[in-house]
Amino acid sequence: MEQEQKAVGLDIGTTKIVAMIGRRNEYGKMEILGIGKSKSLGVHRGVVNNITQTIQSIQQAVQDAEASSGYSISEVVVGIAGQHIRSLQHSDYITRSNSDEVIDEEDIDRLCNQVHKLVMLPGEEIIHVLPQDFKVDGQAEIKEPIGMYGGRLEANFHVVVGQVSSIRNIGRCVKSAGLELSGITLEPLASANAVLSQEEKEAGVALIDIGGGTTDLAIFKDGIIRHTAVIPFGGNVITEDIKEGCSIIEKQAELLKIKFGSAWPGENKDNEIVSIPGLRGREPKEITLKNLSKIIHARVVEIIEQVYLEIKNYGHEEQKKKLIAGIVLTGGGSQLRHLKQLVEYITGMDTRVGYPNEHLAGDSDSETTSPMYATAVGLVLNSLETSERVPQMKPAGSLAEHAEEEITEPEIQEEGPEPQKKTRFFDKWAEKFKDFLDNAE
Repeated sequence: MEQEQKAVGLDIGTTKIVAMIGRRNEYGKMEILGIGKSKSLGVHRGVVNNITQTIQSIQQAVQDAEASSGYSISEVVVGIAGQHIRSLQHSDYITRSNSDEVIDEEDIDRLCNQVHKLVMLPGEEIIHVLPQDFKVDGQAEIKEPIGMYGGRLEANFHVVVGQVSSIRNIGRCVKSAGLELSGITLEPLASANAVLSQEEKEAGVALIDIGGGTTDLAIFKDGIIRHTAVIPFGGNVITEDIKEGCSIIEKQAELLKIKFGSAWPGENKDNEIVSIPGLRGREPKEITLKNLSKIIHARVVEIIEQVYLEIKNYGHEEQKKKLIAGIVLTGGGSQLRHLKQLVEYITGMDTRVGYPNEHLAGDSDSETTSPMYATAVGLVLNSLETSERVPQMKPAGSLAEHAEEEITEPEIQEEGPEPQKKTRFFDKWAEKFKDFLDNAE
């Protein structure tokens, strides 16, 4: 049993690849057994663009995690993000043949499967289908229709779409690195699991995960995910701007950003100067911190405005869609000084930096509770939650028949009164995904 309780999350990011091993302790909190990190080579804006380098980086991270934990890793849960991810809202309905019988799982399965038949752009695939709320015979705002009578079952869905080739490439890298793919999750959903509390999800909150290559957004309201978006800018474009603006190499630009960078230019005095050694005996360069923060400020404002546009698209100004808990920033980019104040200034919403210690054991070291590891912690958490509920599940007999279909069945993360149903959804979906990858090769 001990063996089953362990889970491994693999966060394939643009700047780093993290492998994290965790398990539940006796208090129900997550204990991190080991962590491995390697520089991500071959990933650009969340999309794999060099298979060989990505495989090497994955193997490096996994070896580090094995060395630090003393356990061997055979299967992983992978996060998926990247600029190819988009989401849309969709409504659909089914008419039930016998309205004298109560609505059951089969009906909801049928409704979700119908959404999967949506015509997508060439090369796109539906990754998640997340039901928002249901209508039974015109009666609206039903959260859980199972057990009710009705002839017409209707639902609003949040549909997440991604590029088949990008998803396939990630699966290919994981398999070639000698690992089994036990599951796949949208990264903003994993980060949300790690840093948000249930109260925040109920009240309404926007999670902004600022990574190296992309900035992910996930909006929750009434405990349900309402909107997701991936913006193709992250911390790397800020480093790129510093490199260009100050005529220095990337390594120096990154160090400057981390050590002296600030998103708020007003706080640096004109006479604060940092000296950077020149290359191969050239004269050192002197850069004023005021100029540095002006460069950072300009790019950060652009990123935040793009995210704020997505929050507006969701419709947060409507009374029913108000985000009472405001904004939570996480990811490596959220550690930039004065970013919280700038986000509050631009959006006018309460903001905090989210650390993934919501579900971690109290003795976790400060490194693992850094916002940089929010996605990895969330992936391990998701995997543990799924594996803990596996024993209660009925074997899904229909999987073999569906092996040739595309990825269907969503993964649903909200805690509801029907955990069995929701896990089964995910389990079927993960199985079909694995078949899909096998058939694709």
